[in-house]
Amino acid sequence: MNGDSSDTHSNQWVVHKFGGTSVGDADCFRRVAGLLHAQTAPRQAVVVSAMGGMTNALLALIDCAILSADSIGTRVNAIRQRYLATSNELLNDAASHKHILTHFEDELSDITDILNSIALVGSAAQRSHDIIAGYGEIWSTRLLSAYLEQERDRDSQNRSIVWMDARKLLIVESGELGPAVAWKRSGELVNEHFPKEQAVIVIITGFIASDAEGLQTTLGRNGSDYSASIIGTLLHAAEITIWTDVAGVMSADPNRVPEAAVIHELTYSEAMELAYFGAKVIHPQTMSPAVQQAIPIYIKSTFNPKAAGSKISASADAGQPIKGITTVENVALVNLEGTGMIGVPGTADRLFGALRNAGISVILISQASSEHSICFCVPGDMAAHADTTVREAFASELEQNQIQRIEIRSGCSIIAVVGDGMAGTPGIASRFLGTLGNAGINVRAIAQGSSERNISAVIDSEVATRALRAAHAGFYLSTETLSVGLVGPGNVGSTLLAQMAAQVKHLRDDFNLDFRLRAIASSSRMLLAERSIDLQNWQAELAEQGEELDWDRFNTHVNAEHLPHAAIVDCTASNAVSDRYTDWFNQGIHVVTANKKAQSGPLQYYNELLTSRRSTHSHFLYETSVGAGLPIIQTLRDLKETGDDIAAIEGIFSGTLAYLFNVFDGSTPFSAIVREARDNGYTEPDPRDDLSGMDVARKLIILARELGLKLELEDIAVESLVPVSLEDKSIDDFLDELGSYDNDMLKRYQTASSNNQVLRYVGSLDKNGKATVKLESLPAEHSFAHINLTDNIVRFVSGRYSDNPLVVQGPGAGPAVTAAGVFADLLRLARYLGAPG
Repeated sequence: MNGDSSDTHSNQWVVHKFGGTSVGDADCFRRVAGLLHAQTAPRQAVVVSAMGGMTNALLALIDCAILSADSIGTRVNAIRQRYLATSNELLNDAASHKHILTHFEDELSDITDILNSIALVGSAAQRSHDIIAGYGEIWSTRLLSAYLEQERDRDSQNRSIVWMDARKLLIVESGELGPAVAWKRSGELVNEHFPKEQAVIVIITGFIASDAEGLQTTLGRNGSDYSASIIGTLLHAAEITIWTDVAGVMSADPNRVPEAAVIHELTYSEAMELAYFGAKVIHPQTMSPAVQQAIPIYIKSTFNPKAAGSKISASADAGQPIKGITTVENVALVNLEGTGMIGVPGTADRLFGALRNAGISVILISQASSEHSICFCVPGDMAAHADTTVREAFASELEQNQIQRIEIRSGCSIIAVVGDGMAGTPGIASRFLGTLGNAGINVRAIAQGSSERNISAVIDSEVATRALRAAHAGFYLSTETLSVGLVGPGNVGSTLLAQMAAQVKHLRDDFNLDFRLRAIASSSRMLLAERSIDLQNWQAELAEQGEELDWDRFNTHVNAEHLPHAAIVDCTASNAVSDRYTDWFNQGIHVVTANKKAQSGPLQYYNELLTSRRSTHSHFLYETSVGAGLPIIQTLRDLKETGDDIAAIEGIFSGTLAYLFNVFDGSTPFSAIVREARDNGYTEPDPRDDLSGMDVARKLIILARELGLKLELEDIAVESLVPVSLEDKSIDDFLDELGSYDNDMLKRYQTASSNNQVLRYVGSLDKNGKATVKLESLPAEHSFAHINLTDNIVRFVSGRYSDNPLVVQGPGAGPAVTAAGVFADLLRLARYLGAPG
C-alpha cells in the first residue's frame, strides 16, 4: 500500500517524512517532488527535515559565536551561498524566488543578531539553540513548497500545495523523558489550520514546535521523525512513510555486516528494541504516537523508491525468530560483588537510586540468583563517575568487607539479538551463545527480559564486529560464511577449486553455506580479494593481480575481523607450510590439510599443534593425509570413541605402489613399469618419493598417533624399494639405472607366484606400537590381493572385528579423489561451526 495508497484511504491522510539526505541538494529536491507527484493518495502531509548538514552548520554558528564574533559573517555567508545555489537551480519563477529569498535574508539577519548577542555574553541559552537550529526546516520546506507549486502541472491530480509552520500546530511541554505533546491543544490547532480540501499536499516543518507559552522549541535530534509520527496521529493517518537514504530497517549494520538484509516486516516492539540498541533508521520515540492508533510506519529509500522497504506495525510475519542483531558501542561493565549482599533487601534499590541521583544511565542489568553479585552497563564516558558513585553509596560495606569488589571494565560493547519469534522458541539463547563461542568470543555478562524479545551479551569492543557477523550468520539472516585461504594451487589445489566452483551456488542456495575463497598462495605469489576470488577465473587473476607472498598479510586477510570464521587449506607437501600451523591455530584459524608433514613430523611439534589448537578451539582436519578421499581416520576415531579395542591396522596406503604391483606380472621389467607410471602421472615427479616407503610410513605414524601411540618416524621399520646406490642420483639417471635391479624384483615375484601369492607393499601397526612398512608376499585369497589398480585398502582388526576385519577400500590416489576429500573436510568444518547438515 505504501507509496501507492488505494482508494480505501481516499479520505484519510497519508504522511511522508523526508530526512536531510533526501533534500541535500537540488537533485534531491527534484527526486522528492517526483515521488510526491507519483503518490496516488489525494491528501498528503509531508514533514521535511533541514537540508543535509544544515542543522549542524547552524549549531556550529552558536559554538563559534561563544568563542568570538570574528567569523560569524563568514559562516553565515557559507549557509547563504549554499541555499542560494540550490534555490537558483530549482526555481525559475522570479516572483516566487524573490518571496523565498526575502524571508531567508530576514531570518539570516535575525540569526546574526542573536549570534552577536551570544558573542557579547560568551554563552548561549537553550532558547537560542532552539531558535537558530529550527531555521533549517523552515528554509527547506519553503523551498520544496515553491518547487512543487512550480511543477504542479506534473501532478496528475493537480493537488494544491500548502506550506505549514509546525510551530502553529504542535504544542509540547518538557518532561523527564523529553518533549511531551499537549495532545488536546495540538489536535485543536491541527483541526483549525489544516486544509479541508480533498486533494492537497501539505508541506510541514519538522523538528520545531512551540511550548505552552507560544515560544519556539524543538523536538530534539531525530525530531522530524517524531514530528511525522505526531502529525500522523493527530490526522488519524492511514500510514506514515519515513523516506531516508537506506533501503529500510536492516538486520544489522551494513557497514559492519556486508550481508545485512532489509527486514521487510517487524512489529513496533521489535523496531523499538532494535532502535534502542543502536539501529539508526528510526528512533523509539518516533513510533510511540503511531503505536497508539496502530498506524503502520514504512521505512523506504528516497534513492530506490521501488524497493519494498520495511513495514513496522502491530503484527508482522514471524519469519525467522530473530529479526535483527545490533550493538551498543563504548560501554563500561560495572560489577558489584560481596557476601554482604546475599539476602539483604534493598541493595539493588540503593545501587540504582545512587546512579539515578548521579544522572548515570544504566543500559543493561544482570544479577545471579545467589545475589552474590550484580553487574550493569553504563555509557563508557560515565565509567569513572559510576565507579565513584557506587563506592560512595557502599562506602560502609566496603570498609567492613561486606562488599569485596567493585570492578569497572571499560572497552565493552553490548550485542543484542531481537525478535518477537524468540518467545517460547527453545534453543535461541544456546544458538546465540554457541555462535559466539564458535567464533572465539568471550561473553562477560548476559541479560534477557521475561518478554523473551531480546537477549543481550556484553563482550569486548575489539571483537564486536566479529561477534555481530558471527551471530548474524548463525541465525541465517545471512549465509554461514567461512573465509578461506588456499595454499598450493597445484594439481590437488586447482582440482579442489574446480570442485568448489561447481558446488558453491548449490551450497549457498540450499544450505546457506558461503565458502569465500579470499586468498590463494603459491610458493612465491599470493592473490587477495576483499570479498571472494572468482573461482572460474582464479588462474588469470593470480597471474595478473598476484603479488609477492607475504605470510603476515595473507594470514591477516584470511582471518578478517568482520567474518566469523577463517580456515586455511593446505594442498602442498611442504614442511615450510606445515610449520605455520601452530601460528595459524594461535590466531584462531582452522586448518584443513592434505599435507602429512605436521601430523607425522617430530612428536614434540605434533603435541604443540594439539595444545595450540585446543587453547583457541580451532579445528584441525586432515582425513586426506592418509587415504585421500577414503574415511580412514574417521573410521578409526569412530571405533576408538565407541569403545572398541583396536588390535591392529594394516593396509595398502599408496595408490602408486598399489598400481605398480597390480601391473607387475613378470612379463614387463619393473623399471619399465615405474617409468611408464611416472610418464602417466601416477607417481610423484621423483618416483623415489613413492618407492622409498616414507610416504606410507608417514601415514602409519598419523594412524598410530590417532591411536594414542607416541611413535616417531624412526620407530617404523621401513623397507625402501630404492636401491641404496641410486638414492643420490638425478631422476633421469635413477630411471635409467633402475633396470639393473630388475632381476631382484623379478625373483621376488616368481617366488611369490610359485607359492600362489602376490606382492603387495603393506603398512602394518599393532596396539603395542610395532610398526612396519614393507613389500610382502600375501596369499592369493587375501583381501589385499583383489583390489583395483590404484586402490587403497585398510583393515581394522578389533574386539568387534576380530574374525572378520573391517575393511575400507577405494581409490587412493589422484587429484580428483584427494581434492574431494579436502572438500569433504571443509564441509565437515562448516558443520562443526554450526552450518546445517
